[in-house]
Amino acid sequence: MTFAHRCASCRRHSTTFGGVFDLDHLQQRLDQLEIRLADSTLWNDPRQAKRLSQERAHLDRELAEWRTIEREYHDLDTLIELAEQEKDPSLEPEITHLLASLTQHAQRLRTEALLSGEHDATAAIVQIHPGAGGTESQDWAQMLLRMYLRWAEEHAFKTVMLDLQPGEEAGIKDATFAVNGPYAYGYLRAEAGIHRLVRISPFDANKRRHTSFASVSIFPDIEEEIEIEINDKDLRIDTYRASSAGGQHVNKTSSAIRITHLPSGLVAQSQNERSQHQNKDNAMKVLKARLYELERQKQEAAINKVVGEKKEITWGSQIRSYVFAPYQLVKDHRTGVEIGNVPAVMDGALDPFIQGYLLQQAGGASPAPSATNAPGGERSGKTAAATDE
Repeated sequence: MTFAHRCASCRRHSTTFGGVFDLDHLQQRLDQLEIRLADSTLWNDPRQAKRLSQERAHLDRELAEWRTIEREYHDLDTLIELAEQEKDPSLEPEITHLLASLTQHAQRLRTEALLSGEHDATAAIVQIHPGAGGTESQDWAQMLLRMYLRWAEEHAFKTVMLDLQPGEEAGIKDATFAVNGPYAYGYLRAEAGIHRLVRISPFDANKRRHTSFASVSIFPDIEEEIEIEINDKDLRIDTYRASSAGGQHVNKTSSAIRITHLPSGLVAQSQNERSQHQNKDNAMKVLKARLYELERQKQEAAINKVVGEKKEITWGSQIRSYVFAPYQLVKDHRTGVEIGNVPAVMDGALDPFIQGYLLQQAGGASPAPSATNAPGGERSGKTAAATDE
């Protein structure tokens, strides 16, 4: 392809981003919020003030991103025009880099446009629990924990470990952590369900292939946005010594907290802070999120009696399979999205799966099943159906 043809191709790609900016509407809403928040009487209602402050912060961020896209679009258009006029191939790397950046920013905003659920803009609480299988599934749970922490890091989300129970030999028995940042719950709710691993076990001296399962639960960090009534008489609060690494202070004091909600039987615990008070606050946050999710499931069950039962998520109905051997492929069974670059996925390259799920939930077409949805993704030569062997 000649340089002129490459410039023309870049221009065709860049024009797909034109005409999508409605900054005036966003700015108008932001101006309204500034006036409202400047009214001292608003702060008589702390909950309303907090909600409007969060909306303002979100709009500030969204406007900044749209302006970045607008600036990059005009810079790219100018650069392409200059390259065409000057017939200067030396500008091609800069054009390619700017087009990639523009595409990435636009894709992120397109994805966020799909996050319209009631709590999609909130932070998230993630729980990972291994299935039956002892060390095998506990090791798999730890691999998933690392995968989500890497994904969060790549997306500039802050993570806070609330509870971590190590396994006896390897892996983890349970992990609970918060992911803080705009739309953390909206993105991560795509990950809720059963995750299946197929690999040659590093714990099997005979090098046999093993299948392991782990469940991932995602809750919105609702904090005080929804009133969840918890009576003190319904709680049993136990203190115990933390078992995870944390120095002599952690091992010598009973700073860890376990809270049992007696009516529901739900248990929340935290042991990663040195302060018993901080651990109690963290455990209460998890408990509130789980109680909210329990109520939501009850309402959904009542609706399902009218519109039809949905398939329950059980240990035999995984949402995604991660096959390490005899070939390499990660397949989402809900959307058909496939990635052949397993190391990239385990390093946090989850966006194709998340985007496919959000498109499906929004009623749009999922991305075509493809193993090239991540850098370096290549098919192993096996069929997609082979993931369920």
